Amino acid sequence: MPKALDRFVLRDRRPLVVAGSHGKTTTTAMAAWVYSRAGADPGYLIGGAPIGLASGFALGGGSRFAIEGDEYNASYFDRGPKFWHYRPETAILTSLEHDHVDLYPDFEGLERAFLGLVERLPPTGLLIACADYPTVERLLPASPCRVVTYGAGAGDIRLAGPVESGERGIAFELEEVGRRQRVDLGVWGEHNALNAMAVWAAARADGLERDAVLDALATFRGVKRRLEVIGEKAGVIVIDDFAHHASEVAASLAALRQRFPARRLVALFEPRSLSAGRLQFAADLAASLASADRVFLAPVFHRERLGEEGFDPEEVAAEIERLGAAATACSSNDELAAAVLGEARPGDVLVTMSSGSFDGMPRRLADGLAS
Repeated sequence: MPKALDRFVLRDRRPLVVAGSHGKTTTTAMAAWVYSRAGADPGYLIGGAPIGLASGFALGGGSRFAIEGDEYNASYFDRGPKFWHYRPETAILTSLEHDHVDLYPDFEGLERAFLGLVERLPPTGLLIACADYPTVERLLPASPCRVVTYGAGAGDIRLAGPVESGERGIAFELEEVGRRQRVDLGVWGEHNALNAMAVWAAARADGLERDAVLDALATFRGVKRRLEVIGEKAGVIVIDDFAHHASEVAASLAALRQRFPARRLVALFEPRSLSAGRLQFAADLAASLASADRVFLAPVFHRERLGEEGFDPEEVAAEIERLGAAATACSSNDELAAAVLGEARPGDVLVTMSSGSFDGMPRRLADGLAS
C-alpha cells in the first residue's frame, strides 16, 4: 500500500506527512479540515474517521496532500516504516516515545525510523517539530531543510498563557515572532492546542489566509474514537477514546478534567496492543490512570503472546490505588461492564480506552444505562 501511494498518488503532489507517537490521526484530520475549509482542495489520507469530512480519504485537486505518517512496517517483506515511502515535502513531528515494541524492541530502532523520515525531506521543504520532546529535538540537526518548532513552553511558536475550556472547545493564545494570536478550537485538551499550532505553522507557510485558518480551527470537531461522546443516559456521559499509551491516557484524562471539571471521571482501560500490556510500561500506565477518580482494568488482550513480558492487572490496580485512585482489575470484559454499570451514578463520565473494539464496551455501557 505505501508503495502504491507513492507511485500513483504522491509523486505529483506536495505531501504533508504527519508523524509521531501520538496525535498524528487528529493532526492529519485537522490539516485536511483546515486546508479544505480554506479553499485549498487538498488530498488526504487519515487513519481514522474525521468528523465533518465525507470520509477519511480524498484525492482532492490541490497541490497539497495530507497523509498520516505511520511508523509501523510497510509490509511483511518490507520491515521499514510506511512513512519512508511518502515523499515528504513538509513533515510534522508531534512526539516521539517508545511504542510498537513488537517491531522496535529498543527505542534506538524507533528513533532511526523517524530519523529516516527527517532525512528524506528536500532542501526546499519544511520540518515542523514539537520542542516539548527532547527525543524530537535530537532529530532536528539532521533536517536538510528549514525547521519550525512549536510547544507548550518552548519553540518558535508557543503557548502564551493557559488553555481555556469552554462549551464548544478550547481557546488559547499562541506567540509567534513576538506576536500573539488568539485561537479557538472545537475540541478539548492542551494536546490538541499543540496539534493546532503544528497545523497553523503548515497552513501559514503555505500562504493560507490567517482568518480562513482561524475560522477552520474553530469549527474542527475531531475524529471518531478520540474522546468521542457516545451519549448521555441517566445523567452519565459515555466517551470512547483510542488512548493506549501512558502519555495518551494522561493527555485524554487531562482533557476530560478540563471539559468536565465537576464530574467524577471513571476510566475503563483495555491493554489491547502488544505494547499496552507490557510490564515495562506498567508503572507509567498506572501513574497516568491514577489521574482518574475511578479505574477499571480489563484483562491483557495478548496475555498468551506476551507471556512473562505482560503485566498483572491486579498489580497495576494496586499501584493505582497506592497513587490515590480507586481501581479494580476485572477477569473479563463482561465482569467489567457489569461492575461499571452497577456503580455508575448521575454526574459520572465513563471513558473507555482501547486501541481495539473493547468488545463494543462504549455501546454496551450506553445501552446498559438506558435499561
